[in-house]
Amino acid sequence: MYIFMTGGTGFLGGRLAKELIQRGHRVCMLARTPEKVQTQFTAEEQKSIDVLPGDLTSHALGANEAFIETHRGKIDLFLHMAALVKFDEELRDELFETNLTGTKEALRLTKLIDCRRFFHVSTAYTLGAKEVGGETLYDVSQSFLNPYEESKAHAEQAVWESRDELDVSIFRPAIIVGDSKTGEADSKFTMYGYMRALELFKRKLERRGHDFESIRLIGSATGTSNLVPVDYVADVLLAAIEHAKAGTIYNVTNDAPPKNETMLDYMKESLAFPHLTITETPTSTLSSIEQSFNDMVKVFNPYLNRDITFRDDNTKQLLQDAGFAPLHLDQKSLRRIVNAYYKAK
Repeated sequence: MYIFMTGGTGFLGGRLAKELIQRGHRVCMLARTPEKVQTQFTAEEQKSIDVLPGDLTSHALGANEAFIETHRGKIDLFLHMAALVKFDEELRDELFETNLTGTKEALRLTKLIDCRRFFHVSTAYTLGAKEVGGETLYDVSQSFLNPYEESKAHAEQAVWESRDELDVSIFRPAIIVGDSKTGEADSKFTMYGYMRALELFKRKLERRGHDFESIRLIGSATGTSNLVPVDYVADVLLAAIEHAKAGTIYNVTNDAPPKNETMLDYMKESLAFPHLTITETPTSTLSSIEQSFNDMVKVFNPYLNRDITFRDDNTKQLLQDAGFAPLHLDQKSLRRIVNAYYKAK
């Protein structure tokens, strides 16, 4: 199979590309910096990779007429994975340009090269403020917790509106973390960015010689962190290549997510920062040091105050059809995922 990929040099995309090549597929990869392909893939793997130098926000991702003519009718699947994952409100325009405009340009190129199948990798958090996530399209007029979620919801809408012209499937991973078996991780990804903030704050306190017993983090101790290891997300996408259904949405989520308090305990142990506690104490009671700490990690706060239930019946059926095992994360795997932070630095 000949597969076009965006995001092929990213954490998830790079892993998936290697798996695809190993299984005998050929990949055409969008790359803003083509040199990254040479550094991330072996010489042998590069024999199965074609590169389109381009950019998500360019017309048809930067593909010229020669590329379009050469590849028309040749691509079996268009796999759109690239996205900007930032939560800051001041990045709203950039998030919409990358995540929404980029998706529209990916759809444009898919149609220009007469590729019928389009997979869109989104996020489970397009559900906005809901506490139950279904495998259905969400209303883009609802409230969202940050512009990242909102931009991805609008991108899903654009994909869904193309389902009469293309066989579209949408995949919604929750919080992607390191490999559950090897600990391989990307330090820029979600939970590891949070751990980086914790480590920087700890060093700041140590440099200033603060004598402290406890630092309170505002959040729900009984809330859950819906973590999905990168190997599980890759397995779902591999299963989807042969078994995904058109016009279907797949939540790539965790049925038994760990509690925030549990994950914080693992992080405290890994970072040697035992002074952290998670509490729902009102912010007015925080010390100046605690307030500074909470301000530092405030973009992550919406994910520390919830206990979301995600429905993933479509994904379970997909994995069963393809003969893949369901997700299982035990305490050992969770600790390995947290400790991967130091390997990824």
